[in-house]
Amino acid sequence: MSKPAPASFDLFGDDALNPPPASPLAESHEPRPAVAKTPGGYTASDIEVLEGLEPVRKRPGMYIGGTDERALHHLFAEVLDNSMDEAVAGHAKLIEVHLDADGTLTVTDNGRGMPVDPHPKYPDKSALEVIMTILHSGGKFSGKSYETSGGLHGVGVSVVNALSERVQITSWRDGFEHRQVFSRGKPVGKLEQMGPSRKKGTAVSFLPDPVIFGEGAAFRPARLYRMARSKAYLFRGVEIRWKCDPSRIQDQTPAEATFHFPNGLADFLAERTKGIATVTPEAFSGRIERTGEAGAVEWAISWTPQGFGEADGFLQSYCNTVPTPEGGTHESGLRAALTRGLKAYGELVNEKKAGLITADDVIANAGALISVFIRNPEFQGQTKERLSSSDAQKLVETALRDPFDHWLTASPKVARALLDFVIERAEDRLKRRKDREVARASATRKLRLPGKLADCSGGAIDGAELFLVEGDSAGGSAKQARDRKTQAILPLRGKILNVASATGEKMGANKELSDLMLALGVQGGAKFKEEELRYERIVIMTDADVDGAHIASLLITFFYRTMPQMVRAGRLYLALPPLYRLSHGNKSVYARDDAHKDELLATEFKGKKPEISRFKGLGEMMPAQLKETTMDPAKRTLARVTLPRSEEAVEALVETLMGRKPELRFRFIQENAEFAAADVDI
Repeated sequence: MSKPAPASFDLFGDDALNPPPASPLAESHEPRPAVAKTPGGYTASDIEVLEGLEPVRKRPGMYIGGTDERALHHLFAEVLDNSMDEAVAGHAKLIEVHLDADGTLTVTDNGRGMPVDPHPKYPDKSALEVIMTILHSGGKFSGKSYETSGGLHGVGVSVVNALSERVQITSWRDGFEHRQVFSRGKPVGKLEQMGPSRKKGTAVSFLPDPVIFGEGAAFRPARLYRMARSKAYLFRGVEIRWKCDPSRIQDQTPAEATFHFPNGLADFLAERTKGIATVTPEAFSGRIERTGEAGAVEWAISWTPQGFGEADGFLQSYCNTVPTPEGGTHESGLRAALTRGLKAYGELVNEKKAGLITADDVIANAGALISVFIRNPEFQGQTKERLSSSDAQKLVETALRDPFDHWLTASPKVARALLDFVIERAEDRLKRRKDREVARASATRKLRLPGKLADCSGGAIDGAELFLVEGDSAGGSAKQARDRKTQAILPLRGKILNVASATGEKMGANKELSDLMLALGVQGGAKFKEEELRYERIVIMTDADVDGAHIASLLITFFYRTMPQMVRAGRLYLALPPLYRLSHGNKSVYARDDAHKDELLATEFKGKKPEISRFKGLGEMMPAQLKETTMDPAKRTLARVTLPRSEEAVEALVETLMGRKPELRFRFIQENAEFAAADVDI
C-alpha cells in the first residue's frame, strides 16, 4: 500500500502546512502585494509593495509556520542551525546557548565569524547587514562556503531578525570584535568595530517581538534544552553548552549542562531504549561517509515487543542536523534497505515466510534514527519538515545495504530472532486485514450502494480510497484513471447542500448527501462509528479553481458537522490536481498554480518558450494525465485535512464562513481583504 504524501491542511488554523492552492481559506506561500480598495478606482497607487523584511512581519506564518509556541521556538532552531552548519563544515567545535533572565536568547559558536567586509552588490552595507536584512541572502547557495548545510533558503536568520524586538550580532573576525544591533528587522545603527580580539566566531542574541507572538510569549527552557541536546547527538564533533538563568526555570530543567556524544545516534537510541527489553541485544547502528562525495549517513535502530511508551515504535529523521518530522526520501531509503536485507536473509536461511514482510512490518515496533548529510537538500516548505531530495534515498539505501547484511550474518541467533519477530508482525497484519475484508464484505451485502458509485473491486479496507469528484465528466475521467482494486469513484452533482445553514430535515432529504453516506457505509452524528467506514481514505478531488474550492469547502463542512471523528482520525484528504501543463520538446511538467508556473518558467524552462496549457477542469484532462498527476499513489501529493485542538475556534470559524449570518462573512472579508492576492479569480 503506497502512503500518500503526509502534507497537512489545517483548514481552521492560522499556520496550515502545504495547503492546497484551490482552497479559499488556504494561505499562499509566496509574498504578494496587498491590494488596497479605493472608492474612486483601481490604479498603480493602490498597489502596496512590501520591501526588505516587511513581508515577514506581515505574514510570519509563511516563513515560520505561524505565531504559536512552536513557531516561536523555530526562531531558535534557525539560529542554532547556522552554528551547527559551521560545526559540520569543520570550522566550529563549541556552541553555547544562554537564556537570560529577561528572555533574551544567545547562541554563540567559535566558527569563522560572520563576514563584515562591504558587500559587492551593496557597497554601503557590510555583508553582516545584508545577511540580516535581506531575504534570500547567505553563503550556502553556491556550495563554496558550506559543502552541506541545513539552511539553504537564505531566509533563516533574517526572519529571526524581522520577528525580534531586538537582535545583537557580534562577529569575532580578522582580529577584531564587530557588533551591530537591529530592531524588528531594521538596523539601529551601523556596524561597529569594538576593538582587537583573538577570539573567532559569531554570537546572535535576540528577544522575540511580543507584537508578533503576543504579550507573555517566552521561550520554554525545557524545550530549548531538548533541542540543544538533540543537535549534539546529530554531530559527534560538536560540544554544546547550555546555560539558563534560574529565574526562567519552572521545572526540573538543569540551569547548566554540557552535551557531547562521541557515539552520536547510538547514544541517542541507548537513552531512548533505557530499561526497555529489545529483540536484539545490540542496536544496529553505524556511520558511513562517501569518499569524494558530499554525503554521509548515520543510523541507529532497535526493535522491542513492548513498545516505546505510548507508541509501538518511532522513526525520527534528520537532514544536515535539521529534524524532518514529516519524513521524506531518506526515510524511504532506510525502510527499503532494512526490508530488502531482512528478506534476503530469510531466503538465505530458507525461511519461506520472509516473502510476507513489508516495510511497515519492519518499522512497526522499531525505534529508528536516521541522519543524512547531503549537498543542496530540497525540503517542502521553509520549516523543512519533509525531505524531497531524490538522491537521499539512493544514498541511504546504498550505505545501509552491506552493513545490515554483515550485521545479520555475524550473529545468526540474533538475526533469526529478529526475522521471527518481524514475520510475526507480518502475520498479525495479514490476519487483521482478513478480518476487515470479512467485515467489509458483510457490510457491502447489507448496503444498497448508489448506482453511480464505481466501487473498488478489492475487498480490503486497508488501502481503499473513495474519490469524490464534481460531475459526470470528471467522474468518467477518474473512473478510467483509477486503480480498480483500491480506488472508488463517486461523482457528485454540482455544489452539495451547505449543512452549516441547513435544517436536519433538509439534510435528510438531500439525495447527494444520502448517496454519499450510503457509499461510506456509516451514519452521521451520534450514530457514527469509525470502524464501519468502508474506505481507509476519503479524497475530495475538485477542479483547481474557485468553484472547485467552494465545493471542497462545502464537503469539508459536511464531514466536520456529521462525522468529526473521521476528520480527526486523519482519513479526509484533498487531491491537488495541476492547473497548467508546460511542454517543450519531449519535456512536460505540471504546475499546481500560477506561482508554481512562474517558478518553472524561471528554472526548468529558463530561456525557453514552452507551450502552456491550462486545464479548465478535471473532465478535460486525459485519464492518463489525471492518473499521473493526481491519482497515482506513487506520484501524487495529497493534503490531509486536520483540525486544531480548540473545538470553540473551529466552530466559530465554521459559523462565520459557512453559517446563516451573512453579516459575519461580510465582516470577515472586510477584516481580511488586505491579505487577498491581487490576481484572485472571481
